[in-house]
Amino acid sequence: MRLVLPGPRPTARDVEGLCARLVRLYEGGATAVVCDAGAVTAADLATVEALARLRLAARGRPFRVTGAGPPLRALLDLVGLVELLGEAEQGEPAGGVQEGVQAGDAAP
Repeated sequence: MRLVLPGPRPTARDVEGLCARLVRLYEGGATAVVCDAGAVTAADLATVEALARLRLAARGRPFRVTGAGPPLRALLDLVGLVELLGEAEQGEPAGGVQEGVQAGDAAP
């Protein structure tokens, strides 16, 4: 399922409606929701807050952001929410990738 973030930046009123729609999508049987942030051209911390609230509304169910421009990507990385983009953090393996174990490595 798809949810679209309005541009140039979502307002507090938008976020309330988006969270309600997201919950309805999951209640209606959606197993994963993709949030399209392509219209966001004025990324700021309010936009990051909107995405964080949507993530909370997803309640651990699959929720991913696509279409984020470089400014929004940088902000999400800065606040530790880069995983919403479905990309690995710098120095981290991509999701579902198991790191190799070398002979002689200490057990975790």
